[in-house]
Amino acid sequence: MTRPRIPPGRRADIGFVNSLIAGIAGKAVGGPPPNVFTTLARHRRIFVPWLLFAGRLMPGGTLPPADTELVILRVADLCDCVYERRHHERIGRRAGLSDEEIQRVEQGPAAEGWTPRQRTILTAVDELHATRTLSDATWAALRSELPKDRHAIELCLLAGHYEMLAMTINALAIQPER
Repeated sequence: MTRPRIPPGRRADIGFVNSLIAGIAGKAVGGPPPNVFTTLARHRRIFVPWLLFAGRLMPGGTLPPADTELVILRVADLCDCVYERRHHERIGRRAGLSDEEIQRVEQGPAAEGWTPRQRTILTAVDELHATRTLSDATWAALRSELPKDRHAIELCLLAGHYEMLAMTINALAIQPER
């Protein structure tokens, strides 16, 4: 197992407020404070603003939770982020994704069994990851599935945010909780 490059912070390292937030997050998922929170909280000025933004996307976004989790799981696979993947497998189940769908995410949009909406969302995530934009064809398909402007904007922000988070988790070698 790789050692974290920056270890999770203790209360003395991250402060009372950040420690409280991390503890609440741990209780919400039925475990200890998430290592991603206690590591990122070491940067006290950025942690809460980042968390507010992240929380607006998930769980506070406007996309249906199953769509949100499909995006996050695909990003985790594309970025080879085990930490993100493990967390969101559990959350994806609670959002309504089946175990089969969660496993199928690794195969991408070409796998058999996706609905047209799911295939379009996965295609958009793959394209955003690979090219950092969407082709006109993918955009048209996405808008037919997500006709509300806020949903299309949110999908792009969600994919980008979880790419950034996966990169940070991987670079800092944040370890999954036991």
